[in-house]
Amino acid sequence: MSAGSVLALQPLAAGVFTMSAGRIGAVVAALAGLSAVVVGGLALAAVGRTRRGSARRRAVTALGAGLFGVALGVLVVATSRGAIGTGNGLGGAYVALVVGVVGVVLGCLALARSRRTG
Repeated sequence: MSAGSVLALQPLAAGVFTMSAGRIGAVVAALAGLSAVVVGGLALAAVGRTRRGSARRRAVTALGAGLFGVALGVLVVATSRGAIGTGNGLGGAYVALVVGVVGVVLGCLALARSRRTG
């Protein structure tokens, strides 16, 4: 293989300020996962001291947002070409996966505790 054909096989890195579809998907997934963590934490804190419906509603919201973040993160990872640092959103998608799973776990814990206390 010549040097020109090897360079042609390498994916081009996106610019620093370029918002590719992968980057946008990863940002949306990470924000959904982050909102799941915040709402799940609030639901977990509110289980014993507020009405049962409020904590349960927050827990279900955290579950939904976390699952959305995980699903979108998996989609970005599956469709990303290249490696981390090429501008395809792969690093952000991995972060979204972790944060989304944490949000799902917090939502599940809050939902289980709201069922037990109510």
